[in-house]
Amino acid sequence: MKLQVYDLPGILARLSKIKLTALVVSTTAAGFALAPGPFDWPCFLLTSVGTGLASCAANSINQFFEVPFDSNMNRTKNRPLVRGQISPLLAVSFATCCAVPGVAILTLGVNPLTGALGLFNIFLYTCCYTPLKRISIANTWVGAVVGAIPPVMGWTAATGSLDAGAFLLGGILYSWQFPHFNALSWGLREDYSRGGYCMMSVTHPGLCRRVALRHCLALLVLSAAAPVLDITTWTFPIMALPINAYISYLGFRFYVDADRRSSRRLFFCSLWHLPLLLLLMLTCKRPSGGGDAGPPPS
Repeated sequence: MKLQVYDLPGILARLSKIKLTALVVSTTAAGFALAPGPFDWPCFLLTSVGTGLASCAANSINQFFEVPFDSNMNRTKNRPLVRGQISPLLAVSFATCCAVPGVAILTLGVNPLTGALGLFNIFLYTCCYTPLKRISIANTWVGAVVGAIPPVMGWTAATGSLDAGAFLLGGILYSWQFPHFNALSWGLREDYSRGGYCMMSVTHPGLCRRVALRHCLALLVLSAAAPVLDITTWTFPIMALPINAYISYLGFRFYVDADRRSSRRLFFCSLWHLPLLLLLMLTCKRPSGGGDAGPPPS
């Protein structure tokens, strides 16, 4: 297939999974905004650009490795490399041109800790999660770690350190991914089986539903921990209780009913649950340095 120059932006956007990259950047931004201290706009923009480039690189390499398997799945058979819209060399070159400046921006423009996390996440996604998908259901837990790191990067970009707040945000993203992905994969079991992927929904359907429910309930606990760690006020877990209770209810229905309808309801709930939860956290963020300042010098 001959490549037209005007088709290239759209092809590269699909290669880099632009919607997933947008989610990664948004969770990174949330981590940055929730961190204590003044909001540094130049640092925020560098963090967003660097994280976005790193995500584009990881997604492109992932598609490069999975061409033979993606061609067997209805969900992925129209990806650019599968259809031959671009060459593998161009895909790898694009990934390199994203990874190198992305990690450099995070390391030199933000701080070395954030750069190291970005580089580690590219490695974890491409060299651990991607091959594990055909070997073990442990891939889901590894993939959840990959998704949990971006908000941690946002926090470290703003503070330069890994502390309790960073791990709490990572924990929220980690737990959210199980109801999100397990519900999604439930409706794609035949597709994953044809593609040769080892997914919980295919090989351990009971475990798939239990894990989804378990992490729905974990979101209740993690939300309650936010004010304990001085990230938010106590208003946050109260305001978040209805949406956390609702996703837990849908997780329970998915566990009990084990059908496509309950999995779809849980999946679509997860799509609005996460942005709303993060928005509530931002709204209820605890002011930094509120009561720590001493009396002015006389």
